[in-house]
Amino acid sequence: MAAGDAGDDWGSAPPPPFLDRLEGLAEELARHGLSTRLMTPAGRVPSLHVVNPSASRLAEDVYVGRSQDGLCWFWWPWAERIAPGDDMASAASLIARVLSAKDLAAD
Repeated sequence: MAAGDAGDDWGSAPPPPFLDRLEGLAEELARHGLSTRLMTPAGRVPSLHVVNPSASRLAEDVYVGRSQDGLCWFWWPWAERIAPGDDMASAASLIARVLSAKDLAAD
């Protein structure tokens, strides 16, 4: 996993919320053979950019945050829930299935 736009040096400021969950998800996604890059742009919500290395056009950003019910969830960019924020295995399995290259020729 590579550092994102803002880097990992937070100085005296605390890291963005839920960053540890994105890092844990990245580890789980690596077990599924997916590449990840933690994106931490200044002033924006952190995300995890996930790529299927065997078909690089299969890529998506994943976010983590609280829903209206107060529970933490992993989210697609179009505001659809992926899995609870503490269930990295389920989130990784679904993301891997969505980014599967079964029907595509390699890039």
